[in-house]
Amino acid sequence: MKRIVASVLACALSASLLAGCGGGTSSSAAASGSAAASGSTSAASGEQVTIKVSTWDATVNAGDTNIIAAFEAAHPNIKVELMDIPSADYTTKLSVMLNGGSELDAFWIKDADTTKELANKGQLADLTEYIERDGVDLSAYNGLAENFNFDGKQYAMPIRTDYYVMFYNKDIFDEAGVEYPSNDWTWTDFENMAAELTSGEGANKIYGAYLHTWQACVESWGIQDGKHTIMDYSTGYDFFKPYYEMALRMQDAGSIQDYGELKSGNIHYSGPFPQGTVAMLPMGTYFMATMIEKVSSGESTVNWGVATLPHPDDVEAGWTVGSTTPMAVNAASEKQEAAWEFVKFATGEGGAAEYAKVGYIPAMSSDSTFETLAAVEGMPEGVAEALQTKNIALDRPIADKVADVNQMLGEEHSLIMLGELSVDDGLAEMAERAAEILE
Repeated sequence: MKRIVASVLACALSASLLAGCGGGTSSSAAASGSAAASGSTSAASGEQVTIKVSTWDATVNAGDTNIIAAFEAAHPNIKVELMDIPSADYTTKLSVMLNGGSELDAFWIKDADTTKELANKGQLADLTEYIERDGVDLSAYNGLAENFNFDGKQYAMPIRTDYYVMFYNKDIFDEAGVEYPSNDWTWTDFENMAAELTSGEGANKIYGAYLHTWQACVESWGIQDGKHTIMDYSTGYDFFKPYYEMALRMQDAGSIQDYGELKSGNIHYSGPFPQGTVAMLPMGTYFMATMIEKVSSGESTVNWGVATLPHPDDVEAGWTVGSTTPMAVNAASEKQEAAWEFVKFATGEGGAAEYAKVGYIPAMSSDSTFETLAAVEGMPEGVAEALQTKNIALDRPIADKVADVNQMLGEEHSLIMLGELSVDDGLAEMAERAAEILE
């Protein structure tokens, strides 16, 4: 998924995601966590404290700066000194700062799959005792918080998220006499509905659906139930099979555009749907900002809606796939108590309210959060209900060599979708190559 900025709205999606994985954390990290829990600087003492916090592109991310302002208003004894770093340089500069003993106290983590590495290097404070002391309910994060727990210790907190929903063109549904998608429907319903909504030929053809060329737009449905990740090669990746078979059936039936045409034409998902040639598009919630901007600018006239992502037959509604952005406290900080207060506020209800006001989806969500999001100008009717989730499985877990495995899956995905490999042969090659990478 890609980061999109659109006038009032700007929604960010981390390029790589995290799932709770084991692996050792260094003794220095554990020691730092224990020291942090005792609190070397007490924010509750009333002492004036200044903490240094880093993020990226704050000038266009109103949510981050609004959170800081709200926090300082609620905590007059803690001032936040913001280090705003360009997005392209952020991960590298963060690493340099942490390696060099920077006075940085708390920070957003842009590339979430680096979280485990940072913990292993002893650079993240263990937040477990803070969380237990302050009664923070990790279940309020829709299954996201557990992905930052390594060896029973919580090293980061999720602050922002994006996840797959279904965008649909109401006018195409109306013309076809098909009911709009509900927020409780299956992938079988999706395939059947796409066939009903497909019409026309050539330049006038309306496709019932659009599956983008990313492997995630097929494989993510296989990990939607939370039982597997893209690293689970020991199963032979059989959990991907039903969705590859569905995608190929739809391609053969003409209810989605041919994968080869999309690749050779370099067609991006942000084109066909706003142009009104596609009835349904499974895509990340960040695309809401794009649609609002395109409609408000007159670039698109699509009468669009949002529904909850379809679910497998044996999974309840509200389970989806997405990503998250975490926050952490520097294990070397001498102001960990104050830094924790900021992280707790930013990732809690206070930060969630500020994010929702500008169209971000916070990791901690509630009915009031979605009501605020729904009130953003340009949002379609019913979006508050459609955005409700029960669990968000991460599209890419935090694990060693996840980027290598993901790249490999993309290569094999292309061969399957182009018909150069059968589904079975393609999945077998995925498993074989993943084993080579990981073992």
